Amino acid sequence: MAQQNFVDYVKICCRSGKGGAGSVHFHRSRRNPRGGPDGGDGGRGGHIILRGNRNMWTLLHLKYRKHVIAGHGEPGRGNNMHGANGRDVILEVPLGTVARDAETGEVHFEITEDGEERILVPGGRGGLGNSHFKSPVNQAPMYAQPGEPGREEWKILELKLLADVGLVGFPNAGKSTLLSAVSAAKPEIADYPFTTLTPNLGMVRYRDMRSFVMADIPGIIEGAHAGKGLGHRFLRHIERNATLLFTIPCDTENIRKEYEVLLRELELYSPELLDKPRVLAITKADLIDDELEQLLRADLPEGVPAIFISAVTGKNIEQLKDLLWKVMNE
Repeated sequence: MAQQNFVDYVKICCRSGKGGAGSVHFHRSRRNPRGGPDGGDGGRGGHIILRGNRNMWTLLHLKYRKHVIAGHGEPGRGNNMHGANGRDVILEVPLGTVARDAETGEVHFEITEDGEERILVPGGRGGLGNSHFKSPVNQAPMYAQPGEPGREEWKILELKLLADVGLVGFPNAGKSTLLSAVSAAKPEIADYPFTTLTPNLGMVRYRDMRSFVMADIPGIIEGAHAGKGLGHRFLRHIERNATLLFTIPCDTENIRKEYEVLLRELELYSPELLDKPRVLAITKADLIDDELEQLLRADLPEGVPAIFISAVTGKNIEQLKDLLWKVMNE
């Protein structure tokens, strides 16, 4: 059920409001029957706005809302009365939501703070009334500006999870089992690939009442950077994790090679990912004895702190937390 409720990608049609027309009007009164122009400006059209909400964690509420329509601006009136602005539409989204154009792929902005508001599609400007066009050579302008039309654009909203530690590994590497062992999260666990189809978050308790957030991200396959498997659907989540925890089972054929493949996929997707701190966890260590563990240690990749763990027996789980905390705070 949690996976069904987690939506990290929506495509919506946004239609902002058109601006109100400026007014063509002249002041008339008993004392001044031939007064000058006093047409007011039209109101602007309604914006479509995104607002960050730290209490939200999914885009589910926008999944079935395909059309978002803002209000139109009211026309100006006499006596320099400004038309009312169109009704804005405010869409609340989780922190880490990225907005981009559906046709060009251009990234507009990212919502990162609670209460932050950014205009996704601006409304049309209201037209100027005829009072703005009075001049010494034309003291009675008979024209005013029309309001600008609104925009109709398709936008894509993508959610990138914010977490302190992101689990990176091939399918069935024990990521979900590890997350369930160190937190209260209950991801689906099974012995077939791609059991995890959507990211899961868990709060990991640490010493002295401290804690950090860990994200279980769907497994990588070779070619993920080009969209194979779940491709970019999960690679974008890795971008928002402060530290990357690579998980490789101890019974894999070649730990070093598997680590290099994972690293290569991240590099091809975004070279900046290689700048993030990394930790290597060799999972399912309950399947091997101490002698075999020592033999495997000799062939581990250099330059990354590594630890053998077992989420089933609890082997080195506390030591893993210590290592992650150290790396995160360096």
